[in-house]
Amino acid sequence: MRTLLPLLPPLLLIAAAPADPAVEAALASAGPGTRIGLVVTDEQGQEIVAIRPDDRFVPASNTKMFTTAAAFALLDTQAPDGGGGATVRLEGRDVVLAGHGDARLSSAPDCATDCLIDLARAVAARTRIVHDVIGDDSAFPDERWPQGMSWNNIPSRYGTAISALTIDDNVTTIAIKPGPVVTGDGYYRIDNRVVTGGTKPALGFTRAPNDRVVQVTGTVPPGASETLTIAIDDPAHRAAWRLAAILRDLGVRVTGTIGVRHRAPSPSDDPATRGAAPAARPPEPSVLARLAPPPLAADLRVTNKVSQNLHAELLLRRIGALAGTGSVADGQRAVRTMLDGAGVDRWSYDFADGAGMSNYNRLTPRAAVRFLRWTQTQPWGAAWRETLPVGGVDGTVARRFGGTALNGKLFAKTGTINAANALSGFLIAASGRTLTFSALANDMPGDASATAAVDKALLAVAAAN
Repeated sequence: MRTLLPLLPPLLLIAAAPADPAVEAALASAGPGTRIGLVVTDEQGQEIVAIRPDDRFVPASNTKMFTTAAAFALLDTQAPDGGGGATVRLEGRDVVLAGHGDARLSSAPDCATDCLIDLARAVAARTRIVHDVIGDDSAFPDERWPQGMSWNNIPSRYGTAISALTIDDNVTTIAIKPGPVVTGDGYYRIDNRVVTGGTKPALGFTRAPNDRVVQVTGTVPPGASETLTIAIDDPAHRAAWRLAAILRDLGVRVTGTIGVRHRAPSPSDDPATRGAAPAARPPEPSVLARLAPPPLAADLRVTNKVSQNLHAELLLRRIGALAGTGSVADGQRAVRTMLDGAGVDRWSYDFADGAGMSNYNRLTPRAAVRFLRWTQTQPWGAAWRETLPVGGVDGTVARRFGGTALNGKLFAKTGTINAANALSGFLIAASGRTLTFSALANDMPGDASATAAVDKALLAVAAAN
């Protein structure tokens, strides 16, 4: 475990200069009802702009800033990720595939690293007949969805279930071809309600939680082909199902069924209940083979650049497993400890998850700026900053700030859920100075986007400084 460096001196909290009229006009363009907080500081911590600095906002995926920073601070991000890699073992005639929090395990035919087929080959080299194939995700408590996440996100790739045993980002695809013919890979049963018509595809799907039937609806033009991405509710079961299929392809006979081993959450998974008692850790059974995924550094980059929810949630559980049981509560404690060290006031934030899908999350712009400035005093701060999307260049801001004075000069994490937009990070102003900022917008009527207003305000800040 790494050591956090001491916190920065307190931010200068003297009265900020009156807001630039151009900044105020830009934020006002978001329309009535919208609530926007914006804090910008210079390199010494002097506040240049402070609008609603201590209001608490739903930060959406700005939450990932804190989770990924904690991962940089506490995990070894440079060495091969053997501790998180999936394992396979034999228990009598049964095959047990166990996950340990790796987000990158793949069953794709063209897989080159972190491949499920390598574990299947280890089984095939030992035996040509097995009984049950079991997916074991008991390394973490069974907490598949964050508290406060909207239920309608569950069937989508943005709200797929979280599991210590993750495979193919815990999603599968459904293809719609002329006919229309709707097919999947066999995991879900398809109820095809698609009709041919229209000039462009208009497709949707529904799936009840824990149901293995997906109803696909809508219209598709003649001759058109489309693909839908469907979330998995029980990733451990899905991973075992994929392993069984690969074993059969390798000539191994599977005579039993697909099973799962989950670990129900218990009071001892909460450090507040556990107190000073050490977290219970069952002994690790001997394994037939273990994967060593690539270093976490690359995955942290992906997590922030594209705002990958599942990967962020697994990181929260992995930092929680360092001194705890891998529960969400243990991950939250690790983040709180980091923020205590950064000098961020406890009242200024609440995080119910690691990715930002929860509507229970809250953050003030001033707290976000305080945290951002602190990261740059840490040994890993530069590497963490490089994971942030770059305006006009890549990630979730690739189509923002292009052709403006901030093209390639803004490094920030986005956030978007219902009636919430966020953008926090660093920008290089006209003077060449690096400014730290946090813009949080909530309560947009009709879920309208406030990103255009925020972008105009930041361009005005950059031009004036």
